[in-house]
Amino acid sequence: MFKQKKDTAAAWFKTLRNDICAEFEALEREAPSHLYSGKAGAFEFKDWQRKVDNGGGGTGGMLRGRLFEKCGVHISVVKGEFDGEMREKTPGAKDDPRFWAAGISLIAHMHNPRVPAVHMNTRYIVTTRDWFGGGADLTPTQAIDRTQNSQDAIDFHAGMKAACAGHDVADYPRFKDWCDEYFHLQHREEPRGIGGIFYDRHNSGDWDADFAFTQDVGRHFLKTYSAIVRRRMNEPWTQDEREEQLITRGRYVEFNLLWDRGTTFGLKTGGNVDTILSSMPPIVKWP
Repeated sequence: MFKQKKDTAAAWFKTLRNDICAEFEALEREAPSHLYSGKAGAFEFKDWQRKVDNGGGGTGGMLRGRLFEKCGVHISVVKGEFDGEMREKTPGAKDDPRFWAAGISLIAHMHNPRVPAVHMNTRYIVTTRDWFGGGADLTPTQAIDRTQNSQDAIDFHAGMKAACAGHDVADYPRFKDWCDEYFHLQHREEPRGIGGIFYDRHNSGDWDADFAFTQDVGRHFLKTYSAIVRRRMNEPWTQDEREEQLITRGRYVEFNLLWDRGTTFGLKTGGNVDTILSSMPPIVKWP
């Protein structure tokens, strides 16, 4: 019933991965040498398999370069059975615990504290029901940029709004608010970044329309974030700004370990631990 949809979605996530990696490697090469020394980095890819038989797997892609301090772009196609709490809470899994999931997940942490970190993921999940989910959010590390009036925030929100435009199945105001609610550090009562969009368990009844919208999330993310990086990567920075960046990254770690459902889903379904936790910044401080 779902085979063609699964194949189509999985193929798209791989295509998007290739496009993103090619663009990020181009940014690595373009970064000015007087600010970023050394050789431009390139992605290294490593395949992995779930420990359960015929459980699928994925490919982790990591870039550690002169502009991108640490960037992971990962794709996966996995299947198995939910148990325990996951079986009870996942739509369509209570009576039949079998699942299939494919997706792409990305996180970029930058050397330059003036260039914002970013996260994006989109996914397609099938139980006895099926749905899309995902989104993208921007995390500037400097207080001066962590406002809705900053140019980075204005541009990123415009890009995410454009991803929703023209798709009747996409509700931008709702997805924007959902992002703000989701990427919130409840224990600190503060946002993780400046927001973006977030959607989950999205099934309008029109698969083709939902898939087209999900594709545009990926396309507009790449276009928007690349433009922000190109504009800001030429700015020099100070040691004080680097210090602020490292402290702000601590908030990112706290959210991913305490509140992120994607991290929980990956770990509880036998995903690759290295890939799941690659979202963590390479260097971080708590004052």
